[in-house]
Amino acid sequence: MKIIRQIIHMLTIYRILARYGLDELLFSTKLFQPLRLFSYLLPGYWISSKKLNRAVRIRLALDELGPIFIKFGQILSTRCDLLPDDIAFELAKLQDNVAPFSYQEVQQILEKSYSMSLEKVFSKFDEVPIAAASIAQVHSAQLFNGKNVVVKVLRPGIKNRIKKDIELLYLFAGLANRYWIDGKRLRPLEVVAEFEKTLYDELDLIREAANSAQLKRNFKDSDQLYVPEIEWDYTLNNVMVMERISGIQVSDMQSLKQHGVNLKHLSDIGVEIFFTQVFRDNFFHADMHPGNIFIDIKNPSHPHYISVDFGIMGTLSKEDQHYLAANFLAFFQHDYRRVAELHVHSGWVPPNTRVEEFEGAIRSVCEPIFDKPLKEISFGMVLLRLFQTARRFQMEIQPQLVLLQKTLLNIEGLGRQLYPELDLWQTAKPFLERWMDERVGIRAFLKSIRNNAPIWAGNLPELPMLVHEALMQHQTDSIHLKRLNNELEQMREETKLWHERIILMLIGCAFIISASVILGLKTWNIFNLGILPLGIALGSIGSIILLWVSTKH
Repeated sequence: MKIIRQIIHMLTIYRILARYGLDELLFSTKLFQPLRLFSYLLPGYWISSKKLNRAVRIRLALDELGPIFIKFGQILSTRCDLLPDDIAFELAKLQDNVAPFSYQEVQQILEKSYSMSLEKVFSKFDEVPIAAASIAQVHSAQLFNGKNVVVKVLRPGIKNRIKKDIELLYLFAGLANRYWIDGKRLRPLEVVAEFEKTLYDELDLIREAANSAQLKRNFKDSDQLYVPEIEWDYTLNNVMVMERISGIQVSDMQSLKQHGVNLKHLSDIGVEIFFTQVFRDNFFHADMHPGNIFIDIKNPSHPHYISVDFGIMGTLSKEDQHYLAANFLAFFQHDYRRVAELHVHSGWVPPNTRVEEFEGAIRSVCEPIFDKPLKEISFGMVLLRLFQTARRFQMEIQPQLVLLQKTLLNIEGLGRQLYPELDLWQTAKPFLERWMDERVGIRAFLKSIRNNAPIWAGNLPELPMLVHEALMQHQTDSIHLKRLNNELEQMREETKLWHERIILMLIGCAFIISASVILGLKTWNIFNLGILPLGIALGSIGSIILLWVSTKH
């Protein structure tokens, strides 16, 4: 039954792609080329929106295909440096301009969630959404205390829709893992599993509100990033209410320029905010498309960011943090051997990889790029070239790093939109050097002392008692040790005595055996009478020795 549902879903996707004349994109991949002949027999193949330009057709198709495809379009929209202008412009509309659902559905969801009419919850509620995205849409409202807020409501039926898309992704991933030559190396099943986890996390608005609260604490009193306040009394699993902010969307370049906003400052602090979240806090916003970022222009020469939508947040292990920072610094310093060694030590490439050969491959990718001025280097292109090179060395995709890679590409894309001469490398290098110094240098030692000082101070009043107990324990241990030493010495003496007794017993037994042999030979008339006294003497000596040994304790 499941496979039939997946086939029907695949045909639905194909029908939408064919409607907008995009089926050629699907059949241009090796995985789906065998289906090209079959495609001509499917209904709707020859029906496409030829009157619309390609960019509009791509946007409409992704919009109709649903949340997962919309998110894919959102990611692409931030890379204006990698896309034609017309496609980038259209995909940007997917950030907060997806087709909304009706106010009647919104009202029904809210009244069911709050168990009361909407008029009793909000003093004002705008029926027209201010933004509509793939997962939810947002309306402005006002609480009875006069506070202006925004209300985020999950789309009806969104969980079932995502479930169907995820099932299909698992089907594609399974086929790729089995039949695609790079399938096992790229680990598509693990990547889909990671994507599934982040998507379902995004459907829990209480979790998103908690993410927002954590990020707000991390940037408390910051002059770079502001996070709106959550209204917890009105927040549920499918509804989130937060402070309404005012600012210019980061993609509205015309308005930013009209207000004389310092765009270079914005691009620089954007990079610093990202690396601060990743390395200082280990908690980073992983959905950084322009629809989620606004600019506060109250001070145009020193503007700051306002961030919203915290459904997708990323974290890394300490090991991944360290290896990433060390990799970035090694790239900045053109230390390609260090890059190769880090990839081997971290397990990102097989342990039997020849470091010298991998180093040479990395150098051949990076040197032509680094010959250019830093401001002309696209980190996205560097990553792409590196991944292509790493295929030769069976480098596996790290699912835990997929969110980070996506976010880093988004940050670079946004930064270059704001300030085309953004030097991502030069902006990040001082931060990473400082972080590594704090992590492994003398600063790390001093920080450890500072962090542990409160614990030590708390134990200080108990120190005299602890010292007394330690001394008493030492005294007790000394008595036990002395007793054990005496017992050990006694055992040594007893062992020595037993050793001597055994030697004497062996000698006595030897005399008696010798005497027995002599007397036996005499009995058989092998020797004359003169040997008889010798046998008697040996037997007597042996008996005396055994008797003496038996009387000793």
